[in-house]
Amino acid sequence: MGHEHRYEITTEWTGDRGTGTTSYRDYGRDHIISAEGKPPILGSADRTFHGDRDRWNPEELLLAALSQCHMLSYLHVATTHGVVVVGYEDAASGTLQTETDGSGHFTRATLRPRVTVAAGSMRDAAQALHEEAATKCFIAASVNFPVEHEPVTLVLA
Repeated sequence: MGHEHRYEITTEWTGDRGTGTTSYRDYGRDHIISAEGKPPILGSADRTFHGDRDRWNPEELLLAALSQCHMLSYLHVATTHGVVVVGYEDAASGTLQTETDGSGHFTRATLRPRVTVAAGSMRDAAQALHEEAATKCFIAASVNFPVEHEPVTLVLA
């Protein structure tokens, strides 16, 4: 039997420019995301949707959650299989399709992890472990679009 885990955050809109939402261009999309004991995340909409490009937008945060989750799942399975990871980075991308009625959805995300392992004998196992890690990622299992993986495995020089 599994366990239920609960997460709580607060999102506070800070974009009232004095006239509220009197029209689409009259309000800011700025907001603050916070959780007890953690530094706040400054958020906004994507610049395309009249947001502040210097703040995180929900689309970037979703992609970041997918990338983080895969990395953490991967490090876990690497440990359980005796693969020593000494470096990990990911250049993830995602595609959002918008519709004429203003709705939209992600159509895919691609994770491109570059993993460095301690020894050449670990390279093949390290490359194959991305499949197992993908099955253990809670965030990827919760989305309704494909999360693809294009991993590269390097060996510590």
